[in-house]
Amino acid sequence: MRYLKERKEVMNTAKEIYDAKLVSGTWGNVSVRIENEPLMVITPSGMAYNTLTVEDMILVDLQGQVAEGNWKPSIETPMHTEIYKNRPDVNAVVHVHSLYCTIFAVARQNIPVVIEETAQVIGDEIEVASYAACGSEELALNTARTLGSHRAVLLANHGLVGVGRNVADALKVCTIAEKTAKIVLYAKQLGSVNSLLPAEIAILHESFKHYGQEKK
Repeated sequence: MRYLKERKEVMNTAKEIYDAKLVSGTWGNVSVRIENEPLMVITPSGMAYNTLTVEDMILVDLQGQVAEGNWKPSIETPMHTEIYKNRPDVNAVVHVHSLYCTIFAVARQNIPVVIEETAQVIGDEIEVASYAACGSEELALNTARTLGSHRAVLLANHGLVGVGRNVADALKVCTIAEKTAKIVLYAKQLGSVNSLLPAEIAILHESFKHYGQEKK
């Protein structure tokens, strides 16, 4: 079986978003780009996360055609391929329906940068892509357009998409976005939401690139 590492990454992340309650049922999806190939591995459509195996993962080209696999790929395959075609720096996409981010998506309100973690990991407020039906080319285009060079985007009345250098990075974007959305909603109950200033966000985001241990 080709690309076993990438298949395992997609499968494990799908199980992780399910266990973390970032999705329910069979909703949400995960993909990883194949390095130096016009291919990606993506979760199958409509299969329970807790039953997934490595063999269930689907290899798809960037035109959305199945290259290897026994099942239909995720209904959101067009959205994933559109992101990869527009963002050569992105190697993984995680799409979740987490509660607090979806509240913002339904309200069609951006998630502001109110904590340092959001500034560090995401780098700017999370904007809302215009509504389009799930699985449609229109949704794929709206998502990629609004995402632009950012790290996350809300899908109106739908959920959240996070992107990253790898699947762990994309998942971190989703978890920080959900935490931020929850904090903002609670802060509103106290009466005010105070966002970080653009200059403060820029400093935090840049410094975070050097956070942790340096490789020797």
